[in-house]
Amino acid sequence: MTILCVRFQLPPEREAALPALLGLLEEFTPVVEALPPDGALADLRGAERYFGRSAVELASVVRVRALALHGVDCVIGAGPGPLTARMALRDARPGVTRAVPEGGVREFLAGQPVTALPGVGAATARILCEYGLDTLGRVAAAPLSTLQRLVGAKGGRELHEKANGVDRGRVVPNSVSRSLAAERPFERDELDPDRHRRALLSAAEELGVRLRAVGKVCRTLTLTVRYADLRSRPGSSGGTPGSTTRSRTLKEPTAHSAALTGAAYALYEALGLQRARVRAVALRAEALGPAEQASHQLTFDPADEKARRIEEVADRVRAKFGPGAVKPGTLAA
Repeated sequence: MTILCVRFQLPPEREAALPALLGLLEEFTPVVEALPPDGALADLRGAERYFGRSAVELASVVRVRALALHGVDCVIGAGPGPLTARMALRDARPGVTRAVPEGGVREFLAGQPVTALPGVGAATARILCEYGLDTLGRVAAAPLSTLQRLVGAKGGRELHEKANGVDRGRVVPNSVSRSLAAERPFERDELDPDRHRRALLSAAEELGVRLRAVGKVCRTLTLTVRYADLRSRPGSSGGTPGSTTRSRTLKEPTAHSAALTGAAYALYEALGLQRARVRAVALRAEALGPAEQASHQLTFDPADEKARRIEEVADRVRAKFGPGAVKPGTLAA
C-alpha cells in the first residue's frame, strides 16, 4: 500500500485551512494531489523506504499531527493505487485507516456496488444493472465484448480493467489554489426555490469578488446541493452521500459575477429539483488561470458593459471600506 486518500473533516468555514493540512502530507512526500475542498492523495512510495514505516503507520502520524496542530480529525483510505485508495476511503472512519493490501484488491472490489467505482455515473450504472452487472465482481467476470457493447469500446475497456483491479492512475502534484469555493448553508432545511437562487447569487458574487481580488479567472463552475435526507437525488453525478454535484465548462474563462451567476442558475435549473429540502448550496470555481491571459468576447451589450463598470466600482469600495460595504445582490440590480 503506497497511496493514501485523506479527507480532513473540515467545516465549510474552515476550508482555508486546507493548504496548511496539505503541508502535513508534504512533510512525508512531495507527491501530493489536492482534492478540494477537504481532501488529498499522497504517494508514499519513497516515504515508506525513507522512514522505514508502512503507509498505514504514516497515516496514523498524519492523523495525530492534524489533531494536535489544527484540531482537525480525518478519515484515510490506503491502497496500492489512487483508485483503490479512493474507494477504501468510502469504508474508512475516524481513527482507523481502511487499508486494501495489494494482493487483496480484486477481493475488495468484488463486493462493491458498481456505483462505487469513480467515473461510473447514474446512466452507466442503470445500463449495467439492467443486465445484472450490479457489483464490480460481476463486471470483472463479464466478457470484455459484452461491456463494450453496453457502454462503448473505450468505456468498456476502462471499466473491465478497473473492475479487475488494474489502476493506471497516478498522483499528480498540484496546488489547492487552483480552485475557490463559497458555500451558503440555510438556517433550516429550505424548500423555497427563490431562496435557493438568492443563495446562489450571493455565492457567485463572492466567488467573483475573490477571483478578481487575486487576478484570476475560472474556466469551470461546479454546483453542489446538499440535502436534508442524506440521500443523493436521482441522476446525481458524484458528490458525497446526501448531495448532488454538477459541473459546467464556461463559454470563456471569467471572474465576472453576472456570468458566474448565470452559470450557477443554469446548473441549478438542470437538476430539476421539485420540493427538495435543501440544507446548503455550494459553488466552486475551478481550472483557475491568470486574468491577464484570458480573452473576453466583446458583446457590444450596454447592459454587460455597465455591469462590469459597476463591478469595478464595487471592488474599489470593498477594498477601501471592507467586504461588507456592498450588500449581496447589489450588482444584480
